[in-house]
Amino acid sequence: MITRNVTMENGVGLHAGPASLFIQKANSYKSAIWVEKDDCRVNAKSLLGVLSLGISKGTTITIIADGSDETDAVNGLSELINSGFSR
Repeated sequence: MITRNVTMENGVGLHAGPASLFIQKANSYKSAIWVEKDDCRVNAKSLLGVLSLGISKGTTITIIADGSDETDAVNGLSELINSGFSR
């Protein structure tokens, strides 16, 4: 299991369009992946779960992955966030 803290820097945070891209990316990995904010942890592969966190610009979240491709999952999702959700 590995974790990484990432700060949301894009203008709208993790809402609607960016959340969909995040979920698609998370679903491309075999590992179990979670997103944690303020002691609330949700499945990173669930759109409703991710949206329920209300992640806005400047919010720091923790990405947690556990499985065969956990390193790739955390790196890939972190890169997506740090890129401002550009593909």
